[in-house]
Amino acid sequence: MAEIANCARCDAVFVKGIRDICPDCHKEEEKAFDIVYQFLRQKKNREATMAEIVEATGVEEAWIIKFIKEKRLLTTQFPSLNFPCEKCGDPITQGRLCSSCAKELKLELELHEKQQKQENEKRKTYYMFDN
Repeated sequence: MAEIANCARCDAVFVKGIRDICPDCHKEEEKAFDIVYQFLRQKKNREATMAEIVEATGVEEAWIIKFIKEKRLLTTQFPSLNFPCEKCGDPITQGRLCSSCAKELKLELELHEKQQKQENEKRKTYYMFDN
């Protein structure tokens, strides 16, 4: 049975399928992608930065970032194209975190695991008192 949902973009009611946006918003998004892609396909624009792409195409930066994260625009093909790290905002070309934030997260996880092991060791200790 089909699921009725509200579009995440325009809040219109639609029958939800694969996407979380309505068909009208999907068409608009595809049109925006085509505009950006056609702009970047031109040899002179292949090294355009995010700001230059937004200015030249009129497409929102959030949509361009979405296209990159969906791997519809590959940063390997467009070397000056980057987006902000989700934690600190530094520019990155792949993933969700920059290398320093990823390293910091890894250290925090290792510390947490070490603390968990120590707590588990304390729980395993059995004390017996002789009266």
